[in-house]
Amino acid sequence: MTFHYRYRKQILLGILGLTLMIGMGGIILTNMKKPSNSTKNTKISIAKKEVETEEQQKTYQVDIKGEVMSPGIYTLPESARVMDVIEKAGGLTENGNTTVINLSKKITDEMVIIIYSNQEVADFKTTKQVEEQVIEKCIQKDQESLKNDACIPKEFIEQSSSEDTKVSLNEATLEQLMTLSGIGESKAQAIISYREQHGEFKEIEELMQVSGIGESVFEQIKDHITL
Repeated sequence: MTFHYRYRKQILLGILGLTLMIGMGGIILTNMKKPSNSTKNTKISIAKKEVETEEQQKTYQVDIKGEVMSPGIYTLPESARVMDVIEKAGGLTENGNTTVINLSKKITDEMVIIIYSNQEVADFKTTKQVEEQVIEKCIQKDQESLKNDACIPKEFIEQSSSEDTKVSLNEATLEQLMTLSGIGESKAQAIISYREQHGEFKEIEELMQVSGIGESVFEQIKDHITL
């Protein structure tokens, strides 16, 4: 029996085994290169969510001027308020005065916010005959000046000139809130701080959630307040 004949069976089995191993290796490599359906679906889902998130995050550009640390144009989400723009601009300077500014007002695209100095606000008040003049000067000092979109609306002041007019919890300034019975400076500031933190009042009864204002105070002023 020759060497070739004796080992022919083993040689054939070895060649067959090697062929199978090479074939299996090729199949494994091919499968590794091909992304699975679950991977594809995951990538598509992530991409879709990113597009949806970008569409939902609508932004506005706002121009803030005056007594803030870094005046300029800022981009904020549409849900932002005047106080958020001030914060984005680095906060108020030591001379900044927001007495005539509605900090809780929602921003709009291309909005102009002017933060006045203490002296400017004092000038408004010393030259006024009626409170309406303060607002007129705040909104637009003269025909060549910019309109300040963050000012308390003139319509509110016109309404508040009547003794029977109610005070708006969402629009009133510190001084206007202090005209209410039982509301001093600390309680008026607490009301403003509450609406800055939680947004506009949804109902007048929500006022009782403000620190320092209980049911007895609310009963005194409920007929003189509005949203």
